[in-house]
Amino acid sequence: MLATPPDFDVLIVGAGISGIGMAAHMEMKAPHHSYAIVERRDNLGGTWDLFRYPGIRSDSDMHTLGFDFEPWRHEKSIADAPAILEYLDHIVDERGIRQHIRFGHKVISADFRHDDARWHVEMELADGSRTRMTANFIYLGSGYYDYDEPYDPGFDFGAFEGQVIHPQFWPEDLDYAGKNVVVIGSGATAVTIVPSMAEKAAHVTMLQRTPTWMFTRPAKDAVANFLRKILPEKLAYRITRFKNIKMQDFSFKLARDNPQKVKDALYKKIEKSLGPDYDKDTFTPPYNPWEQRLCLVPDEDLFRAMKAGKASVVTGHIAKFEKGGVELTDGQFLPADIVVTATGLKLAVAGKIAISVDGEPVAFNERFYYKGCMFSNLPNLAVVFGYLNASWTLRADINSDYVCRVLEHMRKTGATIATPVLTPEG
Repeated sequence: MLATPPDFDVLIVGAGISGIGMAAHMEMKAPHHSYAIVERRDNLGGTWDLFRYPGIRSDSDMHTLGFDFEPWRHEKSIADAPAILEYLDHIVDERGIRQHIRFGHKVISADFRHDDARWHVEMELADGSRTRMTANFIYLGSGYYDYDEPYDPGFDFGAFEGQVIHPQFWPEDLDYAGKNVVVIGSGATAVTIVPSMAEKAAHVTMLQRTPTWMFTRPAKDAVANFLRKILPEKLAYRITRFKNIKMQDFSFKLARDNPQKVKDALYKKIEKSLGPDYDKDTFTPPYNPWEQRLCLVPDEDLFRAMKAGKASVVTGHIAKFEKGGVELTDGQFLPADIVVTATGLKLAVAGKIAISVDGEPVAFNERFYYKGCMFSNLPNLAVVFGYLNASWTLRADINSDYVCRVLEHMRKTGATIATPVLTPEG
């Protein structure tokens, strides 16, 4: 036991899916520990509140992106951001978590001091002032990317006279009705934005340097919705969750063992959507399925927009930006009133927080990641990083459960420090 208790036993950084999940697990499995959630923004939800681009949705089904303890009740399992935020709001209100959230608190630095077995955390408030807080344990649910600065590929927009938009900072008043739009990128964000903007724009072109493997599935899970009608809600959710986890695992392993079979299946689905005359090269990356994450096309929305002539996919390299559009190295010209740079996110370890131990800065690249949760020789700190080939929350749930067991073990044994130790010998 600590002679003088810290402000909180656990400080959770971030009120997105990871942070809310940890708080819910603590309410259920570590109720003797006090906690606070500090969130730099004015709203909860993390990614799902930050991004406001047209059509923003999950690219994982909500029966696995949702938590193991809270059923997903919507008819659509591929959900848009408002539905996901509604789900998170329900959890924080139903489980008494909201009262523990402190909005407008941006963590600047955290120093663990062995002499009092606690983290000394400095935060910046919304008005620019600073405040301090202490906690025995820190749980970083701050995501994996930089909230302030997106990835910049270094484009020189030169003579381009139109608007340039990055999805991370989407203007609320953007009017793209009747305009030509070029979306640069071929990842999940681009694949989401293109069909949504195509509903109002004159034409939307997805400009990709390299194709991405794409797969289609219905936004509604017919099995899940049927089970909800005949079974208790929680049981129906658990069965659907089990089904989807097994299907994800099977698909991933099949792609590793027999990539050509998976390629053929993906091609067949695209051909069903676009017809036999589609350009196969446009949808053939230079790598096998699941060597990088696949892009979901729910209800064939991208392909339907292409078939209707409202959207197209072009593969090429940018030569320069002209007054009215984009010129490619092969001579093609793509007219554009608006360019959307869906070129990715800038990675940020531990939310860009300056982490130190007894005043010595921590270099994460010099430490081993222990159980996908903690770091070697770094006391009382856990970080969430979700799966790459499955839903983020599946890993976040496991991490939360593990940390709660660590906290309970510490409480029962009177321990104040928990450190994954890597000896010099390895």
